[in-house]
Amino acid sequence: MPINFSTRLQDCRAVVSGGAKGIGAAISRRLVDEGALVVICDIDEETGLELSREIGCSFAATDITDYDAVSDLYRNHGPFDIVVNNVGVDQHAYFTKTTPADWRRLLAINLESAFALTHVALPSMQSSRYGRIVNIASEAGRLGSSGGAIYSAAKGGVIAFTKSIARENARYGITANVVTPGPIATPLLMSAVEVGGDKLMDQMKAATLVGRLGEPEEVAAAVAFLASRESAFITGETLGVSGGMGIG
Repeated sequence: MPINFSTRLQDCRAVVSGGAKGIGAAISRRLVDEGALVVICDIDEETGLELSREIGCSFAATDITDYDAVSDLYRNHGPFDIVVNNVGVDQHAYFTKTTPADWRRLLAINLESAFALTHVALPSMQSSRYGRIVNIASEAGRLGSSGGAIYSAAKGGVIAFTKSIARENARYGITANVVTPGPIATPLLMSAVEVGGDKLMDQMKAATLVGRLGEPEEVAAAVAFLASRESAFITGETLGVSGGMGIG
C-alpha cells in the first residue's frame, strides 16, 4: 500500500530544537506537512514565531542550554512522541586559538542541549512505550574538522550519546538515531562562504561524491523517516546525509 506522507506522523507530538532557521526550519516544516503537532524550540523568538505562524505549529522561546528552561518547555508543551535535537553552532578557529569559555559554550549548545531535552522527554516515552529520538550531528563528528575541533568533539559526543540512549531504551519501544549532514546550503554555511569565497565553496563541493551542496529539505526527509513508525527496526544508527562524504 502506498505511504500517505501527509498523515504518516498524524497527531504525533514533536519538538524540534533550533527549529526556526536552516535545517531546523526545514525539519519543522516537513514534520508539520506529515501531520505532526510540532513545537519549534528556539532562542530566536522573532524568526520562530514567524515560521510557526506560516506553517501552523507552536513556538516556545527557549534557551536550550538552560535545563530549567527546557523543563518548563516540557511542562508547557509535552509530552512528546518525537524529539529532534537539532540546535547547533560552530566557531571556526584552530584549537590553540580557542579558550575554555569557547569550549563550554560550544559543548553546551551542541551536546548538553541534547542531554537536557532528551532527559525531560524520556520518562513519558518510557511510560507510553513509544518514542522517536532523532539527533542532528555532523560529518565533522565522524571525520573531524580542521578549525572546528570543539564542534567536532561535541558532535562526536552526540553520536556516542545517541547510541547509548538507543541501548538503554529499545526495550521501551523507543528508537534513537543520528543524522549527520555534510555541507548543506543554509544561511549559516553561506555566510562562511562569503568570508572564504569561491575556493571554500569548491572545497566543500569536492568533499562530497556528488559534487554539490545538500539542501535542508534533504536532511528533513531523512529525519521524517526516522521519526515515523516505519523506522521501528532502526535504532542506534548514524545516517549520513552528506553526498557520500562519510564513506572514506
